[in-house]
Amino acid sequence: MTYRQTKWLIILVPMLTIELWEFIRHAYLYPYMSMRMGNWLSAIIVLAVTLMLTVGLFKRMENLQEELNRERAEKAILVERERIARELHDGIAQSLFLVSVKLHKLEESSLAESEPFQSLKKTIRRVYDDVRQAIANLRVPPLTDSAQWSHSIQSLIQNFENDTSLSVSLDWDFERDMLTPKEKVEMTACLREALMNIRKHANASRVWIRFSNDGLGWRLLVEDDGGGISEDPFANPSCYGLRMMRERADEPIAKLQKSYLYRKIR
Repeated sequence: MTYRQTKWLIILVPMLTIELWEFIRHAYLYPYMSMRMGNWLSAIIVLAVTLMLTVGLFKRMENLQEELNRERAEKAILVERERIARELHDGIAQSLFLVSVKLHKLEESSLAESEPFQSLKKTIRRVYDDVRQAIANLRVPPLTDSAQWSHSIQSLIQNFENDTSLSVSLDWDFERDMLTPKEKVEMTACLREALMNIRKHANASRVWIRFSNDGLGWRLLVEDDGGGISEDPFANPSCYGLRMMRERADEPIAKLQKSYLYRKIR
């Protein structure tokens, strides 16, 4: 039912109802009912019909408005993601590509075999790959449907396994339909960042991922058997990824808890 049809129903149904009641009242009930009682019943009937009609219709209108607002918000998010991806591609990605081209030309010089040159080359290549991956992630709309979201998580893990040859164990211990779209988006982003950190820094051979509900809220646990961290990474201003994960988790939907174990990091 459209918004326009809903408005016409609210206008016409009470009018038709009272018209039908007045016909029945004068044609069949007039000898048995006083004028005053008939007027009171008319008011009660109109009120009852209006309430029964408008409560459901107004609820439907509210649902339609919420759906419209949600679609507008999702569209605005997609537009903003595309804008950011375009700016990354036209700005940072292009600049990194030009730098890599110049470095490739320098390989013919005597600096090519030096350790600082090779380290710089690897760093630029890694940053370039990260920017390209960020652009690809921005151009893929976030999946909020439970089945599609589960498939996207499994695809993310499968790609991680293919790229790193690490063994990943995944444990789903909750009803995915109970997650809100925002929670799914935030958990996906945190998982992607955690896997990226493991790929870059952990030197691990196995990874464990567990989605669960501990009764107080949703929990995403990412654990590996790598070298661990000897100090608080949040104190390091260069740890942008972890700080972004904490900012996501500091929202009302979640809290980030980080623990540092011997030969293991969570």
